[in-house]
Amino acid sequence: MASSSSFLAPSSTSILHSKKDVGLSALTSTSSISSQRCQKTGFRRICCSVAAPQQSQRQPSTTGSVKTAMTMTEKILARASEKPYLTPGDNVWVNVDILMTHDVCGPGSIGIFKREFGEDAKVWDREKLVIIPDHYIFTSDERANRNVDILRDFCQEQNIKYFYDIKDLSNFKANPDYKGVCHVALAQEGHCRPGEVLLGTDSHTCTAGAFGQFATGIGNTDAGFVLGTGKLLLKVPPTLRFVMDGEMPSYLLAKDLILQIIGEITMAGATYKAMEFVGTTVESLNMEERMTLCNMVVEAGGKNGVVPADSTTYKYLEIVLINSDAVTSFSFPVLVQDKTSVPYQPVYSDQQARFLSEYRFDVSKLEPLVAKPHSPDNRALARECKDVKIDRVYIGSCTGGKTEDFMAAAKVFLASGKKVKVPTFLVPATQKVWMDLYSIPVPGAGGKTCSQIFEEAGCDTPASPSCGACLGGPKDTYARLNEPQASFHAFVCVSTTNRNFPGRMGHKEGQIYLASPYTAAASALTGYVTDPREFLQ
Repeated sequence: MASSSSFLAPSSTSILHSKKDVGLSALTSTSSISSQRCQKTGFRRICCSVAAPQQSQRQPSTTGSVKTAMTMTEKILARASEKPYLTPGDNVWVNVDILMTHDVCGPGSIGIFKREFGEDAKVWDREKLVIIPDHYIFTSDERANRNVDILRDFCQEQNIKYFYDIKDLSNFKANPDYKGVCHVALAQEGHCRPGEVLLGTDSHTCTAGAFGQFATGIGNTDAGFVLGTGKLLLKVPPTLRFVMDGEMPSYLLAKDLILQIIGEITMAGATYKAMEFVGTTVESLNMEERMTLCNMVVEAGGKNGVVPADSTTYKYLEIVLINSDAVTSFSFPVLVQDKTSVPYQPVYSDQQARFLSEYRFDVSKLEPLVAKPHSPDNRALARECKDVKIDRVYIGSCTGGKTEDFMAAAKVFLASGKKVKVPTFLVPATQKVWMDLYSIPVPGAGGKTCSQIFEEAGCDTPASPSCGACLGGPKDTYARLNEPQASFHAFVCVSTTNRNFPGRMGHKEGQIYLASPYTAAASALTGYVTDPREFLQ
């Protein structure tokens, strides 16, 4: 039985040890750690192994033994609330590690903060607040632009360290601080850390759960309170466990996996519950695919999604190990990423942890999926929709606008050697993703980049990085669904975004089919909803 004071993996597992770790091995707590000096950071980088911390055992109480096994989510919230043990349903004041807000909800949150704490009040920690304009950016709409002005004024007033500003809308590259979509930027800029609590004024803040942290969306009122106190009252959610095993077929992506799950449990199936993803398939996914998986848990009603941190996580974060005595009072080693000096510690569900339900999937037997209008749980096989004629394809958003998403689309275009038959819009999530499209060669493409392959396929030139048409936005938003092209039918769009409600991408008569980048690219090539196996096999 795990100790109530233990927030780590069981003692038989080292901090960095997992089934797929390469070059790392578990040691006993008395083993030494061999390391070498890393010139880049001045910290010591681990080369072989990490010692597991001592696991103290809780003594039975006078009324019998106390059950202490917890899930990942329960452990993170327990540590953040300074409690030894939590169970689902407990209400606790949680210390927040990061609060993120953007141009849509930021002004409202700031207004509430000033109203409740005073016009001259200071935020609880200027280095734990991340403000990212990203939603309604490249538009002439005065109110949308005013929102960014309000963020800028507030950040200057408060001396906010992490404000990713944009001033020149005519050339996003002229804005060195501007990033793009908040959820992807948070990861790229080093704000996502295992074991932490990250809150954001956006429902898809749950994306960051891919890093083994508790991440969830909150409203403006809650955000205003966090701005002033750094705390929030949260109810501990029960956890649903999703075990995905089997080799991932070459024609599937994480978008297919999460559409399968949402279709299985429905949009209300995880209401105020944590969704924990484990299994050999999950372990094989790269970080951006894990982000896609966690991104859409809110479409099932989930409070948060979470993936256990492992060597893939640490490689993405470029971890180093430093002497914990230099930065913290903890008596065990602390993992730190190169991008920041903030210490963090991953946690893992105990073997005896109680899950509300467990779902198991053999991924090797799954097929490419879509979510038909007008609900993310309206699941169908892509091949079942082959007669659905489409008007356009949209590849972008926090869900489907990452580098790996565009690499996947390029793979389909490359395999086909054909041109698209409908307008195909490409909206990179961040500046970094945009640069990747022009600089990283696509495997097997003879040195060609994504941008070259997209141009040859007849796609639109990649747009300025932002949320684009995912949330509709002002009428001049790039690729927004405005009036239907023909009076006799509505827009039909295959999109890599996360929601297909009426009006989500603009016009209320728009018909949105949610799909993976593979399926979206295949559909662009045929003009119909298309199973990507037509081009990938």
